[in-house]
Amino acid sequence: MSNARIVVIDDEPAFRTLSSQWLQAEGYEVHTGASLDDLRELLTRVDADLILLDLSMPPAFDPRQTLAALPEFTDRPVIILTGHGERELALEALRQGAWDLLAKPMDPDLLAVVIRRAITKHQLVRELNSLKTRISKQHPITTLIGASPAMNNTRALVSRIAPTDVRVLVTGPSGTGKEVISRAIHDLSSRAHGPFISVHCGAIPAELLESELFGHTKGAFTGADRNKAGLLKLADGGTLFLDEIGDMPLAMQVKLLRVLQEGSFYPVGGRELETINVRLISATNASLPDKVASGEFREDLFYRIKGVTIETQALDQRPEDIPLLISHFLELQAQGSGRPPLHPDTAAFNWFIQRRWPGNVRELKSTLDSVAAIAQGGVITLDDIALLYPDARNSSPFSVLPAGDTLDAQVRALEITLITNALASHDNNRTHAAQALGLSRQGLLKKIERYGLQTPG
Repeated sequence: MSNARIVVIDDEPAFRTLSSQWLQAEGYEVHTGASLDDLRELLTRVDADLILLDLSMPPAFDPRQTLAALPEFTDRPVIILTGHGERELALEALRQGAWDLLAKPMDPDLLAVVIRRAITKHQLVRELNSLKTRISKQHPITTLIGASPAMNNTRALVSRIAPTDVRVLVTGPSGTGKEVISRAIHDLSSRAHGPFISVHCGAIPAELLESELFGHTKGAFTGADRNKAGLLKLADGGTLFLDEIGDMPLAMQVKLLRVLQEGSFYPVGGRELETINVRLISATNASLPDKVASGEFREDLFYRIKGVTIETQALDQRPEDIPLLISHFLELQAQGSGRPPLHPDTAAFNWFIQRRWPGNVRELKSTLDSVAAIAQGGVITLDDIALLYPDARNSSPFSVLPAGDTLDAQVRALEITLITNALASHDNNRTHAAQALGLSRQGLLKKIERYGLQTPG
């Protein structure tokens, strides 16, 4: 926490002097100013970790002007300083993204705690962003989020097969990102300028699937009052993604096989042959070999579509990806809501790490969206979570992590959690964190490097 940079903006010279002296005695680097213009100028040359900002600023001393300018500065924690008569305006500041508000005169002990928590949060966010940047540079597929060996392997495989036209089969449990992987392959291919057409084979009634895929001519059946192009034709020049292909009826499997063999088809009721040039990516959460054995899926079609197989893992098998997924989804949520991203505090973070996610990434995203909708003050707390999940208050700081398929996966996830908590508890002081973990400083540094946990200092 030492050497953290704090900017104090207040129009009262005495307050600036006293607060500067106190903060410097606490080990902070302090910069001061008397107006919003001073703040803007300081931030051009000081990479501040925290801002202490008086609500009534010159020249007009109108708190509404400060509120209007607040979004400029909330990429870092802003603590609002306010008089007792400005409570409603201060609460509005919280809604605008301020970290906290404190009334003058301030309790030094309370101020110390608030500052420490805010700076710790800011530094952890910076570390996480640094990790994401490193991953992005190593694997420029920013939609595939995760630092686990499984996700690293998936990114490497996607990078290699995307430029080709090889067919791909993506397998794995529901909610593990099979369509996200398929879109990443399309986006990195030479077909990226063309369409990406997604079809859920289990969501379309069997009697309508043929018309949806192949299209139909006017009068082909009751209600066909015009010619309609099918999804196969719409995907021409691009990628056709067949989700849950294991649910496709056997009769349709025969017709799809012919398309893959010949690159052409007849629309329903049509006599003119349609030709297409598409790349096929299929996905399923079922075991296609088992379906082949039971006669539910054609063996010849299976070998036509499998090409390169990418297998996704359940989230319980890669818990080390959860921190990056949390950050990613909260950023997406913030973009949609137009407010600064929320961040979980330590207790809430531990709850997300420890919880089992049978619905995998899809369930995690849904939960984060729900919790973010009710969180206040820029941070997600365990109390916020408990409003939706009452048992959250019963979670312990270090309960057993979700079971992975290997011991290595569980050990990796546990080490990342323990190291992250130790660093946060000791103000990112690596020496003290190493002592708390029973490691040498060099041993801790090796683990930080192994897991890509970039930390300040």
